[in-house]
Amino acid sequence: MPNTSYRGRFAPSPSGELHFGSLVAALGSYLDARHHHGQWLVRIEDIDPPREVAGASASILHTLEAFGLCWDESVVYQSQRHDFYHAQLDKLSQQGYCYGCDCTRKVIKQDGGLYLGHCLAKSSDQLTTPHSLRFVNEQGIAHFNDRLLGSTHVSDDFATEDFILKRKDGLFAYQLVVVLDDIEQGITDVVRGSDLLEVTTRQMSLYQQLNQPFSRYLHLPLAVMENGLKLSKQNHAKALDLDRRKVVLIQALGFLGQNISPQYQDFTLEQMLEYATKHWCINDIPQQAQLID
Repeated sequence: MPNTSYRGRFAPSPSGELHFGSLVAALGSYLDARHHHGQWLVRIEDIDPPREVAGASASILHTLEAFGLCWDESVVYQSQRHDFYHAQLDKLSQQGYCYGCDCTRKVIKQDGGLYLGHCLAKSSDQLTTPHSLRFVNEQGIAHFNDRLLGSTHVSDDFATEDFILKRKDGLFAYQLVVVLDDIEQGITDVVRGSDLLEVTTRQMSLYQQLNQPFSRYLHLPLAVMENGLKLSKQNHAKALDLDRRKVVLIQALGFLGQNISPQYQDFTLEQMLEYATKHWCINDIPQQAQLID
């Protein structure tokens, strides 16, 4: 029987096809959910049209299915939820938890790269158009416990910065929509790459302001190239080879430090996932970024 107290998710952005790094994140979140007899959802984070690639959403879903990573419930698309985001942002504005900001990147860079609240006291008629909306981060969270990494801290300056909820170009910020969606979908456990480790504290600040319980977090090691850069679509990572799915899946399991059974060569993909689910062990996951070919 499914454990309804555990709800995990994989939430890719459709800025390109799935690559090895994104497969690691998908596989880690899938195995953790299934090992705990929980539900695993897929959400397409298509909230940033300028970064999207035509056909990428369908390709991502096809690739997940090809690797046997089948999800529960219908896929959610953020592009279909603008009315919901608008309504929630209006509530925050009415409660005084966000304000307009027309500061340029140049101004923020001159202040050392962190926003220092220049627009907090500005009235609406003092703002230029367009302008962003920032969160009044009164009780910034600088510490949380990661299921893999343990006690995790960020700088107090970062933790207390008033961060953006809606951009100058009218697009909703990731920090806002990811929290609203995770709350509405009842996500209890977030397993994702450690490139999002720091911003977790900002998301927790929003959870706190919305009087919602925090999700549990587990941040997986990043796949990096020889030059030290994260394997990503922006860095031209290769799409996964669907003709070598078993080999690639074994590589991903090895990357996550999981036991590689000698039986894998005779297993089907489904049998490999069943074995990996049963033997999933987060204590074996490396805590540092891993170099890949």
